[in-house]
Amino acid sequence: MAHQSLKLIPGVDVNKTPALNEAAISQSQLVRFIPDRTLGGLVQKLGGWTKFFVSTISSTVRCLWAWEDTNSNSYLAVGAEGTVTGGALSVISSGGLSDITPTKTTVNVAVSASTTVGSNAVVITDTGRNISSYDVVDIQTQISVGGIVLFGQYQCYNPGGSANTYTVYATDVLGDPALATFSTTTPITITGSSGTGSVATLTFAGAYVFPVGSSITVAGMVPSGYNGTYVVTVSSAGSVSYASTTTGALSTAGTISNTGLVPLFSTTSGQASVPVTLSSHGYVAGDTFPVLVATTVGGITFYGNYIVNSVTSSSVFVISGTTSASATTTGFMNSGQAHYVYYKGIGPLPAGTGYGIGPYGIGAYGSGVAPTLTGGTPITAVDWTLDNWGQILVACPLNGPIYVWSPVAGQPNALVIPEAPTVNDGMFVAMPQRQIVAWGSTSNGIKDPLFIRWCDVENYDQWTALITNQAGSYRIPKGSRIVECIQAGQQGLVWTDLGVWAMQYVGPPYVYQFNELGTGCGLIGRKAATSINGVAYWMGQSQFFRLSGNGVEPIRCPIWDVVFQDLDTTNLDRIRVAANSRFGEITWYYPTKGNGGENDGYVKYNFILEQWDYGANSTANPYVSRTAWINESVLGAPIGAALNNYIYQHETSTDADGVAMDSYFQTGYFVLSDADVKMFVDQVWPDMKWGYYGGSQSANVLLTFYVTDYPGQTPIAYGPYTLTQASTYITPRFRGRLVSIRIESNDIGSFWRLGNFRYRIQADGRF
Repeated sequence: MAHQSLKLIPGVDVNKTPALNEAAISQSQLVRFIPDRTLGGLVQKLGGWTKFFVSTISSTVRCLWAWEDTNSNSYLAVGAEGTVTGGALSVISSGGLSDITPTKTTVNVAVSASTTVGSNAVVITDTGRNISSYDVVDIQTQISVGGIVLFGQYQCYNPGGSANTYTVYATDVLGDPALATFSTTTPITITGSSGTGSVATLTFAGAYVFPVGSSITVAGMVPSGYNGTYVVTVSSAGSVSYASTTTGALSTAGTISNTGLVPLFSTTSGQASVPVTLSSHGYVAGDTFPVLVATTVGGITFYGNYIVNSVTSSSVFVISGTTSASATTTGFMNSGQAHYVYYKGIGPLPAGTGYGIGPYGIGAYGSGVAPTLTGGTPITAVDWTLDNWGQILVACPLNGPIYVWSPVAGQPNALVIPEAPTVNDGMFVAMPQRQIVAWGSTSNGIKDPLFIRWCDVENYDQWTALITNQAGSYRIPKGSRIVECIQAGQQGLVWTDLGVWAMQYVGPPYVYQFNELGTGCGLIGRKAATSINGVAYWMGQSQFFRLSGNGVEPIRCPIWDVVFQDLDTTNLDRIRVAANSRFGEITWYYPTKGNGGENDGYVKYNFILEQWDYGANSTANPYVSRTAWINESVLGAPIGAALNNYIYQHETSTDADGVAMDSYFQTGYFVLSDADVKMFVDQVWPDMKWGYYGGSQSANVLLTFYVTDYPGQTPIAYGPYTLTQASTYITPRFRGRLVSIRIESNDIGSFWRLGNFRYRIQADGRF
């Protein structure tokens, strides 16, 4: 009888039918291929994993990052979804976990701010808020006070520990101090008045305009009936009218106090053109006016960016609503209230704040007041991007600001960078010049999905572009959104939904040069691209790609059917790419249809062999897929997070955290004879590696044959036969025209690699 060898083509192919896929693998689970100089690649069991951290994380982990401080202490940052008690951002070090989740508070309160002529300090009153010098406030309703406009993020200063007030420092578009032109504490001296019994008209020095509908406080006047708090009914530069029961001329001058105003919209029925009153607005025609708090006036809902069509005065400009107004009326943004988002913190202020920003003695330096965390709710997040600025962790939740945390400064929680963009899709630290690059970013609080901003070199507190620094911005001109950006070698790579761009550092004055590298190769999800050994790999909407010295190339994928025909397209941003440089592998974990939107399958590409395999969560191993991943790092072998909220270190075991791995592959059909006769196999000689080199050769491997005469028939199974190193041969005794072989293991502590199986065969009739 003749003897033949079982020699398999490396890689898995499911695009072919089993009958077409001769001498190759059609199914796989938890296997890998290693290079071989004669056969190309050998199939073996995948490396297992063990817990990196003994306890679960409180919610699903979406991002991981490893780094080291200057004292050689290693850390793992964990970006999770978070709960009502925290856990959205934590750090694991020396076997312990520290919850550094930022907290925030969102409030709508009456506008109350005060200024002093010639100063950019603005005192904000928010009773009982207990704002400290380690907090940041995002003012999302423009507030005009003292001839300046507050809008955006500001570091708070409260060296005296007042429960009701704190100070911010106003700056202009260049980052220079914006100085108040009048004081709200002794604001405007009344020069004359007249009363009619129903309306009082006051005239004063100065051009400030109090918007109709705003509240003013009048004091110190005789007759005293003019004093009190009133709503403005008529207003112009240097004059204001309000309801009053007093008559007669003013005999003693007084003051008008106004503690700040939000924008006032004035609609006219049937018209889309809307005048907006905002004193000292500083806009010119063509500028963009952002509305961050949805406000409905006259049937028009204002939200988003609006182009300034014209400017009537220093207090009034005109925009166009999205529709025509249904009523002639006026209304303040956010019903006249200020909208504050407070980011709470404890610990040292970020570098570049405190001493030297406010007046001497304001802030952390010289305050003498130990800060305490008061108020605030832990943030939650859909996703994170994480990186490190030297020993400092940089973290950005999806649609959030950018935080920093120093492991050596004793910070209990991460602090917002007040000068950084207030909302971003993500960020990374560009090297070697070291700049934070934010994408899907903003310059005015409204997110632009194609907008990129970066800070100055070596200074993450400077984001305003000046001729004296290297901060800046750029808007990608193609696509609908930036999906992901990464540092890849000595350049940044920017993926949109349509293509990929290079972001190359060129230094001043342009700082970065942007070049389109490929079109029709957009990224499928925000964590679906990686770079290893100078080559970028990513998953597109219907193809895999790589970027090397040859440019953008599609990667042939013989398991295309497995991933793209079963992909849950409503949860593409859950896809996670996982590079494993130890074995030259790139894995994509992805959600399949009808499985709740979480990752439960994977496809793996060996870029050394250019071969693929795949697998999925199973009953035996329900936590195969990963929700976050980092390649080999300062913490050693790759680390991934699973849906059971444990974090695992890979390539550290033969098992799945103490559970046997159900590892297998199944071949396509071998044609035992090209003629119409059946063939008979009565003996098989197994040949395998039965354990690690120098270790116990104790693997138990199950061998099953699936035999049929025609491709469409249900095959007959022979086995499984248990094989060990002691097995010299088995006698399956089957006959047929086609046979598929399945090799599997499900025992604890085993490792195997396929060798050269041989089988004895002879012709055995036609029927």
